[in-house]
Amino acid sequence: MTSRLNRLAVAFLATALTTLGLTVANPSPASAAMTICYNTSQAGSYASTANSAASIWNNATSNLTLSANCGSNLRIYRITGGGSYAVRTSLGNGRVYIDTQQAAQYSVLRIMTHEIGHILGLPDNYNGNCSLLMSGGSAGTSCTNAYPSTAEANRVTNLFAGTFSATDRSADIFRDSWPSVLTPVS
Repeated sequence: MTSRLNRLAVAFLATALTTLGLTVANPSPASAAMTICYNTSQAGSYASTANSAASIWNNATSNLTLSANCGSNLRIYRITGGGSYAVRTSLGNGRVYIDTQQAAQYSVLRIMTHEIGHILGLPDNYNGNCSLLMSGGSAGTSCTNAYPSTAEANRVTNLFAGTFSATDRSADIFRDSWPSVLTPVS
């Protein structure tokens, strides 16, 4: 009876938020795949890269589906200058900014997959290990690995299954995982 009431409460909340024009991640039971809708309308030339990164995460996790342009849990932006970064407003929701200057130096697919990893609950890991997606730019410009390690993928799966929680703050901003763009000396 309690689980039925919980499902009804979640369904009511989702309906109320949708009525207000807010999009929420699919409130399915933990055993079902959760859908995160991402929007590439502001991604410019990086829209196809976002699709590739979503496919990587979809294949790496067992209970998560990132789906293009069905809503706006995750918005992806193409910017110039300031560095690539992610702003997570809650687990599965936020914004990713891909800096064209950094994308010219680093693998844009690695940057995109890494920044989406923040939206999915993963923190930075600045150990320089190219086999870890969340090591970001600390692995250097020659690192093109855009795939999460088994441990990283399992953590995301567990977060979305409710096995353990991400530290949930009102907004998490993940910057500086990609060293700043080299500035020419004049």
